[in-house]
Amino acid sequence: MINAPADPRISPRQRSRGMWLILALGLALFCWQLGCTGLVDETPPLFAAAGRAMARTGDWLTPRVNGLPRFDKPPLVYWLMGLVYSIPANELWDPLGTWAGRLPSALASVATMLMLGDTLMVHPAENDHHPRRTAVAAALAFALSPLVQLWSRTAVSDPLLSGTLALSLLCQWRCYASGTSRRWWLAWILLASAVLTKGPVAVVLSGMTLALFALLRRDLKGISHCIKPLRGLALTALISLPWYFAELLVEGQPFWDSFFGYHNLQRFTSVVNSHLQPWWFFGVILVVASLPFTPLLLLGLGQTLHPSNLKRAFSSIQPRATLSLQSFASCWLISVLLLFTTAATKLPSYWIPATPAAAILIALAARPPERQNRLPLDWAWGTTILLTFVLAVGFWSSSIWIPLIDDPEMPTLPAELLSSRLVLRAAVCFSTAVVLGLWMIRRKASARLLAVQGPLVVFQLIALIPMIGLGDRVRQLPVRKAAATMLRVQKPSEPLAMVGAMKPSLHFYTEQVVVYEGRSDSALVNLSDRLSHERRRGWVGLPIHADEGSPTVLIVIDSGTLKRPYWKGLDPQVLGQFGIYRVVRLDRTKLERRAAELQAEAARAGDQPHCGVDVLVAKLPRLQGLVEAAGLDVEAHPPLGHRARRVCPQPAADVRSLQPVH
Repeated sequence: MINAPADPRISPRQRSRGMWLILALGLALFCWQLGCTGLVDETPPLFAAAGRAMARTGDWLTPRVNGLPRFDKPPLVYWLMGLVYSIPANELWDPLGTWAGRLPSALASVATMLMLGDTLMVHPAENDHHPRRTAVAAALAFALSPLVQLWSRTAVSDPLLSGTLALSLLCQWRCYASGTSRRWWLAWILLASAVLTKGPVAVVLSGMTLALFALLRRDLKGISHCIKPLRGLALTALISLPWYFAELLVEGQPFWDSFFGYHNLQRFTSVVNSHLQPWWFFGVILVVASLPFTPLLLLGLGQTLHPSNLKRAFSSIQPRATLSLQSFASCWLISVLLLFTTAATKLPSYWIPATPAAAILIALAARPPERQNRLPLDWAWGTTILLTFVLAVGFWSSSIWIPLIDDPEMPTLPAELLSSRLVLRAAVCFSTAVVLGLWMIRRKASARLLAVQGPLVVFQLIALIPMIGLGDRVRQLPVRKAAATMLRVQKPSEPLAMVGAMKPSLHFYTEQVVVYEGRSDSALVNLSDRLSHERRRGWVGLPIHADEGSPTVLIVIDSGTLKRPYWKGLDPQVLGQFGIYRVVRLDRTKLERRAAELQAEAARAGDQPHCGVDVLVAKLPRLQGLVEAAGLDVEAHPPLGHRARRVCPQPAADVRSLQPVH
C-alpha cells in the first residue's frame, strides 16, 4: 500500500494487525466453501466456460462459449479464470469447476476490503480516536452488502470491475490526501485492469468521480498535480487498448458491432433483454444494497451535502484529508447513481461499483459526532436497529411466506428450506444483532457498529452459505446429473440438445456444443433443422444421412415441455429423470418425420411460413444476450445489426422462446 501512516493514533503494528483481521474476515466470507456448489444458470456458466476454453485451447485472445465467440466482456476475467483452470490436476481439487470460475470475484472483494481498511487506517479522520475500528467496520460494511454477498461468490465480471475500480479510485484519493504524486501510476494501471474487465464504463465512472470531487473541492490544480490525469490516461490506454485492437483485427466487424454496439452503446441507449426499469430503480437498489445499515449511508450522504460541510469542503485552507474522503466517497456513489440512472438498461448488478463508496460513508457516519448534536446519529442508529428487527421478524415468520415460493424449477424448495431450519439460524443471528445494537446504543459508536456486524458475519457463514448449497442441490444438481448421464450414454457423433428450459451449465458440464431450443410450438421443427445445419466449432453432430452421422440425438427436456402436443408420437427413450428434467434419446428419423408433419399442418392451416433469419434480423438487437445464451449462431450484419448464418427453410421458433427460464 502507498503512503505509510505517520499518524500517532495508529502504529504500524496496529495497522498490520488490523489488516490481518480484515484478511481473515474476507477469506472466511468470500472463499469459504467457494467451490462446493455448481454454477448458477444463466450467466455464470457462460463466463466459466469461456475461461476454461482459453485454458483448454490455448486461445487467450477470443473468449468462446458453446463453439461461438463471446464478445460480452473484455478478457481479464476470462484470463484469470483460465489461469486457475490451467493449474495441473484441476479436475481433482475442483471437480465442479466452480472454484476456478468464482475465485477472481472472491479475491477482488477481499482486495477491496483490504484497501478500504488500509485507507482508513493510513488517513484517519481528525475526530476518529479509533481508526482501526472504523477501518474494520468499513471493510465489513462492504462485505455485508447483500449485493456483494451474492455476486462475490459468482463467476461473473461485476465484482472484478468493482474491485479494480475501487482500488484505482482509492489510490487516486490517497495521492491527493498525501499531497504527493508518488506512485501515481498505480491508480492508472488498476484503471486499465478495470477497462479490461468491463470496458470503457470504468473510465467514465472514474472520470465522473474525479470531476465531481474536483468541483466540490475547487482544487482541480491540486488533484491534477497529484494524480497526473493526462499521463495516467495514456498509461491506461497503453495497457488496455492492445487487446481491443487485436480482437478487432482478428474478429472484425462482428466484434465491433457486438461489444461496442450492443453490449455498451445499445445497453445505455435502449432497453435490452427486457431489463426495463423506472428511472428511480437505483434509488431502491441503494436502499436495499446496504441493509440494514442504509440509514447510516443516508446520514453519511447528508453530512457531505450539509451546507456547513460543503462550505468547509470549498475552503482552500482545509487540510487535504479532512472531510475529503467522505466527500470523495459521496462523489463516487453519486457518479454511479447518475450514470446508470441515465442508462436505458438497468440491472441490480450495475450498483456493485458503488458499494465500496457506500461502505466508507457508513463507517464514517457511525463515528461519534464532532459536536454535541447527537440527534442525527441517534436517529440513524435507531432506524438501523429497527430495520434489523424487521428483518429478524421476517426470518422468524418464515413458515408463513416460504410456502408461497412457487418456482417450477425448484418445486421442493419450500419444504426443504423449512426442514433445514436454516432460516431460523438467520433469525437468531439478526435477533442477536438487535440485542447487541440496543445494548450498545449509549456506548461508543465505533464499537457498536462492529457489535451489530458480528452476528451478520456469523449469519453469512452458518445460514446464507448453507442456503446457497441447498438451492444448488434443488436447482442445479439435476442439471449436473443430466450432463453426467449424457456423457455416460453418448454414442459416437451423437449430438446434444436441450429443449424448454435453456441452461448454459449443461454446455459447461458436458464440455460439448449443445443445441438449445425454447418452448414454442416451433421448437421441434427448428431442432430438426438445426441438427442438420449446425457447423459451429466443436460440433459433433452430422446430418443423419452423412457418413458417420448419428441416427439419434440426446436431449435434456423439462417435464412441462415434454407434455406439449407436438412431442407426442416420438416415443423417446427415457435414460434418466432428474428433478424436472428428462434425458431422452430420440430417433432423428422420427424427429424429421414429425417436423415435416408439423410443417404440413401449418401449410394446411394457411400459416405463412417465414424463416428464422427474418425474425432474428428484426429482433436480435434487443435479444442478443438471450440468443448468445441459447447458443444460436449469429454474426454481425449492418445496418440491421445481426443475422443468422444458417438459412432456415422451416418455420422459425418464436423469438420469445429464447427467454431463459427463471
